[in-house]
Amino acid sequence: MTTLRWTPEQLAAHLAKKGQPAPPLAPKPSKFHNILTECDGIRFQSKKEAKYYRELCCRVHAGEVLYFLRQVPFHLKGGKHLVDFMEVWTDGSVHFVEVKGKDLPMGKLKRKMVEAEFPVKITVV
Repeated sequence: MTTLRWTPEQLAAHLAKKGQPAPPLAPKPSKFHNILTECDGIRFQSKKEAKYYRELCCRVHAGEVLYFLRQVPFHLKGGKHLVDFMEVWTDGSVHFVEVKGKDLPMGKLKRKMVEAEFPVKITVV
């Protein structure tokens, strides 16, 4: 006995012909097993990044940090690199911070490229 299996797309097309709604597809798990998290209406790539955002909000409220920016782009030859946070402290210093659960070789390489091309130091948390 042979068992036939339909792909989710084939099932959706079959049900659409009959006028029935397709069942919702299960979301594909992320490559690095991070959990998308929402905080203050902002979607973050991980729980750790959302937690760091909340800490920054507290530092702004306490007066340590003047303001901060999210997802700051650095344009490189052949692409760009986004740094998670740029913090401007009350003493006038500027800090670039990346929140990482697992620091992979490609991220290290891109950080080195940014630091070589621009006068910045990126801190990994």
